Amino acid sequence: VMTNKAPQKSLAISNEHQIEMLDNSLPIIKKLLVLLFDRDVSSTLGFFRSDVYRYFFLLTFMVEYFEGSEISQEHAISLVPQKYASRIKRLQVLKQAVELGYIIEESSTVDKRRRIYSPSTELVSEFLDGANNINDIFNKS
Repeated sequence: VMTNKAPQKSLAISNEHQIEMLDNSLPIIKKLLVLLFDRDVSSTLGFFRSDVYRYFFLLTFMVEYFEGSEISQEHAISLVPQKYASRIKRLQVLKQAVELGYIIEESSTVDKRRRIYSPSTELVSEFLDGANNINDIFNKS
């Protein structure tokens, strides 16, 4: 039987627990969005925030760096799952970051053909500042 009823709109959150969770989460989400959409962000962080793949790359690259991993080209481009970018795009982002001085490329001490990557001093500093700003949002809420 067909009816001419309009499709139902999604129901408003009715569960008290969900409302309480939303009340707690919404201010954090809003602060985080303000921080992430900051137009005064440095060109370094702006480069990595310009698309989802670059941002995921930055986060995973920095985790690897702070954990003391040696980051080769293959390791660097494999940090983010392939579904976010083609191999070519992943290589291009790494090479662009090197050209812009955000990531430092050096020859391996063991194999001169192998390239090892690490963040620039500026990137480490700005990344830590940004991470601390995000941490402050969660700690103050």
